[in-house]
Amino acid sequence: MSKKKKKDLNKNKIVRSVNNNIRSSVRKLNPILKNIVGKKVEVAIRDLQFSEKRVTKDIRKTISSAVANAENNFQYDIDKLIVKEAYCGKKIIMKRFRPRAKGRAAPILKPFSSVTIILSEAKKVEAHGTKS
Repeated sequence: MSKKKKKDLNKNKIVRSVNNNIRSSVRKLNPILKNIVGKKVEVAIRDLQFSEKRVTKDIRKTISSAVANAENNFQYDIDKLIVKEAYCGKKIIMKRFRPRAKGRAAPILKPFSSVTIILSEAKKVEAHGTKS
């Protein structure tokens, strides 16, 4: 394998964690995930810890798993990690029925989602100069 291909492989190291079958709808997950994108990992976990939503516990687990992947598989520094992407997708919908008046039945839909968290190392931003 040439040196060029090795360099390309190192650049394409993606640290990610996927949590399948979270018992919540995409509509409830999206605002929470948009809130943590671009933040440092420790800040994102802290924000989720103090959120009142039930689903944030599962999202915290997913972020912690991604951090463990970054540390163990790629030897990244945990303090420099930021949440690059966070998105969710639809999975199955469990269908249940509830009895109603006059012999009818009303459907109850119980959606599941999958959450994907992608982390990257924060790069130092160099200042080129200031306007005076």
